[in-house]
Amino acid sequence: MNHSIYSADRATHLKIVVVALLTAATVAGLGLSLYFRAKTSPAERTAVLTAGKPVAVSSSIVTFAR
Repeated sequence: MNHSIYSADRATHLKIVVVALLTAATVAGLGLSLYFRAKTSPAERTAVLTAGKPVAVSSSIVTFAR
């Protein structure tokens, strides 16, 4: 087992490159999948809540001392 990148042989470097390429392909595929999913028509997406009329809310805590 090669524990240092400086003393690593050709096979170890090849393994590192393959793992890096597979990771990059996975991240790119996931990103493209999410990008194209976001470009679907509005009818296919979930409903978006919009603000209605303004509402005034108040609270009053009244205490009476006896």
